[in-house]
Amino acid sequence: MEETRPLLVERRPDIVEPAASEYSSSTTTTAVLRLAAFVTFTSSFDSGCAIGYSSAAESGIREDLGLTTAQYSVFASIFTFGAMLGATVSGKIADLIGRKKSIWLCDIFYVMGWLAILFAKGVWWLDFGRLTVGFGAGIQSYVASVYVAEITPKKIRGGFTAANMLVLCFGISLMFFMGNVLTWRTMAIIGLVPCFVQSVGMFFIPESPRWLAKIGREKELENTLRSLRGKNADIFSEMTEIRDYTKTFEQLSKTSILNLFERRYAHQLTIGVGIMLLQQFGGSNGILYYASSIFEAAGCSASVGTTTMAIIQIPFTALNVLLVDRSGRRPLLMGFQYSSELCAILVLSGILIFPVNIRGSAGSLVIFANWFTAWIVSYSFNFLFDWSSPGVFFIFAAICGSTILFVAKLVPETKGRSLEEIQASMTHLLQ
Repeated sequence: MEETRPLLVERRPDIVEPAASEYSSSTTTTAVLRLAAFVTFTSSFDSGCAIGYSSAAESGIREDLGLTTAQYSVFASIFTFGAMLGATVSGKIADLIGRKKSIWLCDIFYVMGWLAILFAKGVWWLDFGRLTVGFGAGIQSYVASVYVAEITPKKIRGGFTAANMLVLCFGISLMFFMGNVLTWRTMAIIGLVPCFVQSVGMFFIPESPRWLAKIGREKELENTLRSLRGKNADIFSEMTEIRDYTKTFEQLSKTSILNLFERRYAHQLTIGVGIMLLQQFGGSNGILYYASSIFEAAGCSASVGTTTMAIIQIPFTALNVLLVDRSGRRPLLMGFQYSSELCAILVLSGILIFPVNIRGSAGSLVIFANWFTAWIVSYSFNFLFDWSSPGVFFIFAAICGSTILFVAKLVPETKGRSLEEIQASMTHLLQ
């Protein structure tokens, strides 16, 4: 057998990438892979329900509990504040207890939060529930994307990740639809359903093979890869590549959040944090959280507007699923600005450029940046909208335009690359 080359010491990506193994060209999916993706997607669906909830429930909550504009702005935006807190520990938790248990942990916070909202009699329990759901979403937004990326072959990884976002989009749309016919308490019950579905499904799916390699569980790594790729699949090349890359990166010094600001990580950090800041300052969360108010201010029926919005975003998200593995990530990032459906691609692009030895810390920082800016936008949106409704949208449009330039100049394409190849192509920046 040909000796494996030490890819990580190579400095030129054009030398590293031809060493891609044959396994990565596979586009087949097994029942275990599909089940694992489905179970993971349910947490994204619940996150979508939480995002769409504040707009759908606004009139009912304000009428029943007598919330002012400022109080409701706190309620809507505190979800992103909770997500920001969850993001600070998401990478460390995922590295410490694994991807599966981290997703399970999200369910605990989701259930606590939705129950608090369901039985809330005043603003404090309402805010506590929203904050708790947000904390779970902060962990989920990192773990779900990483888990899906780590279990899928590179040829279909983008499609699976985009499908994860499609499910989140369905959650948002469902809440927009249900807000026209159900009470806000009943919609909170809907938010509980995916938690129980996922809690049961987690018993039947495998752990991430790359996390297993990271902690040295070699036998489980082999069994997991075989279940994900099929019992007749040749998994040796993939297993060897995962193991060798993981061991090499694990030999590098352990890093903390502060170590990420070293010069050798500057390029990755700029990309990871930059695309999150630009996407959120583009205003997507502000629009999603207060869609009903926006349509009413425009003289349009809130129910008609939110229903139309719910219908429109589904085919656009589905289009991302179809195109992401064909056209690549960069063209979609440049061509579909001002769209919340890009979050999955943004998270994937922002996290996977980091090597495994710093991915936990880097992932936490990137997701923190995402949710922190989302909180700023979601809290300030109503005040900016009262100041100048046309002005706020001009600001959002300008930021979206600058995102196109940022992606074109700095963001690398990850289409058709295994996670190990992505890391190897960035190795020259770590030397």
